[in-house]
Amino acid sequence: MKLPTPSRAFVAEKLLETLDYEEDVELSEEWLAEIRRRVVTIEAGQAQMIPAEKVFAAIQGRLRT
Repeated sequence: MKLPTPSRAFVAEKLLETLDYEEDVELSEEWLAEIRRRVVTIEAGQAQMIPAEKVFAAIQGRLRT
């Protein structure tokens, strides 16, 4: 694949999210802290939000090259 590793990881994560989980997944304290940090950043308007459609279109464009 020609996508950089972070982009491939993102696509893999999105695919995994489509699976139906029968049980809740426990998050480590590190992940909970990261989620809180990101929420604070987003709510403060300090994060640049990109619509998923735009991200996926960019990824598809890279896959075609």
